Amino acid sequence: MRETAYAKLNLALHVRGREPDGYHRIETAFAFAEHGDTLTVAEDEGIRLRVTGPFASGLAGQDNIVLTAAHALRAKCGVQAGAVLTLDKHLPVASGIGGGSADAAAALRLLCRWWGLDLPESSLAELARGLGADVPACLYSRTARGEGRGDRLEFADYGVGGAPLLLVNPGIFLATRSVFEGWDGRDGGPLGDPLAGRNDLEGPARGLAPAIGEVLEAFHALGTAALVRMSGSGATCFALFRDEADRDSAGRLFARRHPAWWQLASRLR
Repeated sequence: MRETAYAKLNLALHVRGREPDGYHRIETAFAFAEHGDTLTVAEDEGIRLRVTGPFASGLAGQDNIVLTAAHALRAKCGVQAGAVLTLDKHLPVASGIGGGSADAAAALRLLCRWWGLDLPESSLAELARGLGADVPACLYSRTARGEGRGDRLEFADYGVGGAPLLLVNPGIFLATRSVFEGWDGRDGGPLGDPLAGRNDLEGPARGLAPAIGEVLEAFHALGTAALVRMSGSGATCFALFRDEADRDSAGRLFARRHPAWWQLASRLR
């Protein structure tokens, strides 16, 4: 069996405040690409994980959230069977597009099918919430508004389904916590139309990684992008285009001028 861990985008991300426990209260609009990492599963006595793909080395020596998700689901449902999961890692690590959260969510979806579990959607969502703030949104991988830590969801249609999409990362990994710590504490107002919104983490992320500004400026300079924004806490940026020809032209241009930049051409789900 196979499952895609769809890349997550924040069409907008408004930071509204910092809670006493140190976490931040946000309002965000989630969207998802058609592509991402891939998880496959096979029989095994225990729970094991193999990681392959171009970004496998970025997870070496880390406690992987995929294993955490698998063990949590197995314990919750009293499953005796095991599984060996193979994660083909194509999304950059710590890049603002939900790589780890999307992988964990894909593991939950995949193992529910593999083990034949009939777990109520509400119970699965609660399990996802315990794994991380973005995991519930990634579990559904649908356009949605997120509040609180981003884990209180309301599904929404932002009219962007099928939009040609180009994601670009300048080869920088950013720790989410460091970016949030750089937020200036000013509430810029609530989230309305996400396409007219903003990402309040762009400033602190650019302070840590100025190359983010280079990517955003390169997107704007094209003159063909309908929307340009940084996703999450960075450093991945994205642009939506009116047609695939413009998207592919941008990808070729960036490949020539910035061969070290990672990029992924896709569409929004």
